Amino acid sequence: MSSVAYDPNNVFAKILRGELPSHKLYEDADTLAIMDIMPRGEGHCLVLPKQPARNILDVEPESLAAVMRSAQKLARAVKKAFDAEGVTVHQFNESAGGQVVFHLHVHVIPRFEGVALKAPGGPMEKPEILAANAERIRAALANA
Repeated sequence: MSSVAYDPNNVFAKILRGELPSHKLYEDADTLAIMDIMPRGEGHCLVLPKQPARNILDVEPESLAAVMRSAQKLARAVKKAFDAEGVTVHQFNESAGGQVVFHLHVHVIPRFEGVALKAPGGPMEKPEILAANAERIRAALANA
């Protein structure tokens, strides 16, 4: 278990409650997938559990399983939507592990040979580009 309590005011908790906007890609009873607003690559998206969990150290196993089912669904969709050669799936835990937002989330990033990921915490993407990329992913999900 994490030694630090879950903060219900983190940005992903606010998105899940509808207090902050997001480009939603997929939603089921247990998870929400959204575009990353500071993408490390075109089509970079995030899968969040709806259940509060700081990270993999304190998430309920059933919630983690739901997140991974959705991450697989999104990985297949982004690969198709962007005609990607591969997919990178990242998940970070605690500050020393690279975690910045302390609500469990899985990064799903379409990848291409010879194209490096942008640095983490980079500039915010233009809303119209996020919206267009989100539409491509939703279309791939609908045709899965």
